[in-house]
Formats: sequence, structure tokens, C-alpha cells
Amino acid sequence: MALWTGRRAGAKNTGVAMLVAIVTGAAFTGLSLCLGVPASNAMASPLSPDRLSAEFSICGESRRVNCVVDGDTFWFQRRKIRIADIDAPELSPPRCEDERAKGEAAKRRLLDLLNGGRFSITAKGRDEDRYRRELRVVTRNGRSIGDLLVEDNLARRWDGRRRPWCG
Repeated sequence: MALWTGRRAGAKNTGVAMLVAIVTGAAFTGLSLCLGVPASNAMASPLSPDRLSAEFSICGESRRVNCVVDGDTFWFQRRKIRIADIDAPELSPPRCEDERAKGEAAKRRLLDLLNGGRFSITAKGRDEDRYRRELRVVTRNGRSIGDLLVEDNLARRWDGRRRPWCG
């Protein structure tokens, strides 16, 4: 890995550039360790703002702490979150077999995505919907998890209205 030292090519090395590189590297490694980033990965990627994580399951009848309801709704730390930038097929109740099948696939994919590593949750527009779910955008490494569900054809971008999933 080449480090830019600010010296012209062929200029005499006074040792200052080497000292700056050592101090900068040590400071960055120390910062990365404080933030929980392994030192071996610290120089390979920028620091990620993603600090949230949990072990998610599929929601059942028990207490809802960290679980997935459907393809666009989940519970995180006892808060019900609606992913604000997508609309996924309904499961309660589905209007046809195609919607049910796609809704189950979306729910499983969201479970995998949430369990796939650290993420961030940010507010977007209104704070809550009419069902009192918190409207949030969920991202990992700056990329919307909703966009991943859309790319997998398991959700649509939210355009402000529900549209049917049945042919």
C-alpha cells in the first residue's frame, strides 16, 4: 500500500513523512479498536456508521422484542418498525396464493438481511403510520435494505399507496 507523504519525487527523506505515517496509522488503529472495528480491517474499509444489531426470529405469539412480522415490518428492541421506502406483499391476510407465497419469501429474506450484520435505522418523513409503527429506512453500509428486497422482486418502492399483488 502506497502512502502519500506530500514530498516531491526525489526529495530528501527527513524522516518526518515516516513519523506522520506511523502516528496516523497508530491513531487510526486505536480509533478503530475503540469503535469495535478489528485493526486488520481498519485500513481496508471506511468506518461504518452501522452500529445496531440483534438476533432476529420470525414473530410468533410470544413477546415481540427482535422479530420479523412480514417483508416490511419488524420489531427491534420492543419497537415496531415499518420499513418506510418499500411495500411488501401482505400476509395478514393475503388476498391470493401468489401474494402469500411472495409475502412469505419477503419475510424470510428480511430476516436474513437483518441477521446479516450491523445496520442503521433512520427516520424518513412522518414518524409513525396509522398503525403506530415507526416509519424508518434501514440501511447497511449506506445501502437501503428495502432496495435489496426490491431488487429481489419481493417488494416495491413505496409510492404512497398500496397496490394489489394478485394478478
